[in-house]
Amino acid sequence: MPEEIFGEEVLSDRERKNWAILDLIRRKGPITRTEISKETQLNIVTVSNYINTYIQKGLVVEGGLDVSSGGRRPVMVELNPKAGFVIGVGLDLFNLIGIVTDLQANVLVKIKKPRPIGPEDMFVDNIINLVEELIKKSELETTKIKGLGVGIPGIVDRRVGTIRWPNQMGSIYISTLKNLLEQKFGIPTFIENDATVAACGEREFELEAGVQNLIFMYSGVGSGIIINGQIYRGASGCAGELGIPNLTEEEKAKWGGLARWEADLGLTQKAVEAVKKGEKTKILDFANGDIKNITMKTVVEAAKEGDPLATRLVEEAGIELGVRIAYLVNFLNPEVVVIGGGIERAGNVLLDAIKRTVRVKAFEEMANVVRIVPTQLGEDSVAMGAVSLVIQEIFTHVLI
Repeated sequence: MPEEIFGEEVLSDRERKNWAILDLIRRKGPITRTEISKETQLNIVTVSNYINTYIQKGLVVEGGLDVSSGGRRPVMVELNPKAGFVIGVGLDLFNLIGIVTDLQANVLVKIKKPRPIGPEDMFVDNIINLVEELIKKSELETTKIKGLGVGIPGIVDRRVGTIRWPNQMGSIYISTLKNLLEQKFGIPTFIENDATVAACGEREFELEAGVQNLIFMYSGVGSGIIINGQIYRGASGCAGELGIPNLTEEEKAKWGGLARWEADLGLTQKAVEAVKKGEKTKILDFANGDIKNITMKTVVEAAKEGDPLATRLVEEAGIELGVRIAYLVNFLNPEVVVIGGGIERAGNVLLDAIKRTVRVKAFEEMANVVRIVPTQLGEDSVAMGAVSLVIQEIFTHVLI
């Protein structure tokens, strides 16, 4: 059977079979019971029994007839996408995005808002407001929405749905977001780290079948890791964080490179410093002439226009990120590294610098096999990753 990507969660035999059969139907349906049996390596009687259960629940429907080489033509089955709906919410460096999909992961509604600016508790309020808007715009009854997934930065304890945000000043804000959302909407809610769900979404919806070892490099300080087809979460469920918070200025000066492990790759700070020194650049034009409005986004936009300063800053950031990725490539030996979280918007200037650096810094045996690609889900990577998380739960536990 295909590998599941549930990390440390121990699945029963029935749950593993549910996931194998239903995910295959989602990917390849309409499909015959015989084809499902061959691909999952389950006997035809077992497959038929499971399929009959799904049909009774309305999760799967019988469709047309397949071509026959003789005798009765086999009946094909496919997912009933209207059996339920899913909400996915994702927060990245630029945006807060909410998506409503059917169980086939077809996007029905999408709402995009600028990333909230302010204290972390504003994220919670904005997420609640966004979910309200999604439900209203979709015109769905909440009973038809089978799950809500949220991908969000921070240290996430998925077991209880809490998020901890250690900020640059050393203070901490903890949110019980899962409980808040379930109490507000009455919808089963699943919370996960942004990079982790992005890795799941990319593997589930975009990469070719069979990719077992994957790193999703999400911004400059976080990563989602899949090893042997499973999410790697570590001992306390927080694996993948690459930054070190709360460094003093003295420590930054002493340890050099650690100071640059920032979500935006240090682009904002470097651009501001360059403008203050009087360097001419289009970055300021994209910031409406106000140095306070300079962000990673304005630097990236200027680089796309061929601005020399912005191009140089993005290329330098690509080299620095490439060094980090080379460490991970040597350590984990992945098949694919996906670049996302908003930094991929810098395009080939960034990507080419990363690839060149990895080829030079990583061991030859590992550098030769790894593919480094931008996210194919783009700005929707976290929201669609959250959708994939919910669909996994629905299929595994048949939550219909």
